[in-house]
Amino acid sequence: MTPPIQNAAGRLPAAILLMGPTASGKTALALELARRFPVEIISVDSALVFREMDIGTAKPGPDILAECPHRLIDVISPEEVYSAARFRDEALAAMAEIVAAGRTPLLVGGTMLYYKALLEGLADLPRADPAIRAALDAEALAKGWPALHTELARRDPTTAARLHPTDSQRIQRALEICRLSGRPMSELLDESRAAGKNNPPPYHFLRLALLPSARAVLHERIACRFRAMLAEGLIEEVERLRRRYDLHPDLPAMRAVGYRQVWAWMEGAFDRAELANRGIFATRQLAKRQITWLTNSLPGETYDCLAENLAEQVTARVADFLQT
Repeated sequence: MTPPIQNAAGRLPAAILLMGPTASGKTALALELARRFPVEIISVDSALVFREMDIGTAKPGPDILAECPHRLIDVISPEEVYSAARFRDEALAAMAEIVAAGRTPLLVGGTMLYYKALLEGLADLPRADPAIRAALDAEALAKGWPALHTELARRDPTTAARLHPTDSQRIQRALEICRLSGRPMSELLDESRAAGKNNPPPYHFLRLALLPSARAVLHERIACRFRAMLAEGLIEEVERLRRRYDLHPDLPAMRAVGYRQVWAWMEGAFDRAELANRGIFATRQLAKRQITWLTNSLPGETYDCLAENLAEQVTARVADFLQT
């Protein structure tokens, strides 16, 4: 990939990050910006990369995508795995193409790890090992992910402290690295930062963070949206996916919030009346983690996602940014 070059005035090309928790209104605001400015949207969402996962991911519909195309949506099948490293490579390639066409990249989504990978680069960590992952899956099945989180706390307390005891995907990766390298992941990350391997990409970024002034209102939005997903056919969507693909509950696609809870209900983990409660709770926990990322690790210019004039505030800021 050829990196973008400075423009005639010697400035780096502009790029906009629109970050926020689930149900904060990112998609609607991104569409408003795309209608007003010469921007092109790049999705920053670890669930939207999967084809045929539409309802549970709140994927924009065909009409919206026809009007405002999104890059990095429908990239792989639900059987595949999509990494932060792959996202960074493909996002930077898309950004360079957009800039070369005389437009501005608008990166929109809620997968904060992807933003961090884009902005800070990636450390030299051991590649995934299928045998070790299978062994960890077997241990988790026998003992539960909280037990493996306890092991991680002994081997890498820094990483364990920022992970929920049931965050299976990240616990698995951290333990995999410990077992492959014999060293904590946090130590390897610190060494990578000290060596200057985490270089920011050559863009002038405007970071916009949508945060709620009232968590209770965001929680109600989440509850309404999850119930709407069930009414629109989320269960039927998961049934179709299970018939079409060779899926299992430890695949990243089926670990996604909403899909994980529907899968568990299908396997008899709880009754139908409990499904909505489980899905709503998990989505609220996701939003909490996203907000923590935005307040601690991905600072930006903050806007109240519940404000009635949010679109006016953000469009005015973007207009100013693109003119300078």
